[in-house]
Amino acid sequence: MRTRNPAVVAAMCAGLAAALAGCGGDGGGEDPDAGTNGVGKLTAAKIEARAQKAAGAAEAVRLSGELVTKGRTYKVDMRLKADGGTGQVSTEGSTFKLLRVGKDLYLKADAGFWTHKGEGSGQSGGGQSAGDAAAAKKLDDKYVKIPAGDPSYKQLSGLTDKTLLLDGLLSLHGEISTGDRGKVGGVRTIRIRGGEGSGGALDVSLEGTPYPLRLERAGRAGVIRLADWDKDFTLAAPAKGDVVDYGQQIPSGT
Repeated sequence: MRTRNPAVVAAMCAGLAAALAGCGGDGGGEDPDAGTNGVGKLTAAKIEARAQKAAGAAEAVRLSGELVTKGRTYKVDMRLKADGGTGQVSTEGSTFKLLRVGKDLYLKADAGFWTHKGEGSGQSGGGQSAGDAAAAKKLDDKYVKIPAGDPSYKQLSGLTDKTLLLDGLLSLHGEISTGDRGKVGGVRTIRIRGGEGSGGALDVSLEGTPYPLRLERAGRAGVIRLADWDKDFTLAAPAKGDVVDYGQQIPSGT
């Protein structure tokens, strides 16, 4: 009786390796938590708590994607840490940069942004006066320091506040359950869901510190990527020559 060539047997084993644990094995799959930080073995509630704790302890983070609030969509790309943040925000055809250093908040945009903000502020026909055009030109690509008493200060500064943003974003709604494993930016993740997904979903890293890496907000209120955890960056007030004093209040509707 002829026996099979050992090379043929080896090839057969290799072909079956993807379906079986190995030729002659017991058929069991590989441990999905092998080489991970172990959070995949925890309950969904504990995974959420670990992710929130990791986020709160991190010195810095980059947050990018879309936030939908009060019927308005904000495309954001912000770098945040405890004493401020910097980045860009786009909404309804307007784009502006935000910079907060401590309590000082600055906004930078082109003349078109400031002209747009003047529309609908009570002028007949929505037209722009020569004075408005001159003011907009003066503000073009300059930083404007927003007074703390301005109605827009609280709203805009919130986009530069790491603690405020993460506390609001990283809490899922409804009963928390565990979803699928996947990858975000090449990093293995475990997904947790609120209300079977209707209350939001969070992809948490299975490698290293269990940082949250991707968030789907409840009610289709945006998708956010979270990256560069604990990567420090420099925050500094703009040079005096780059700052224009708008006055006591910037235009409404910002």
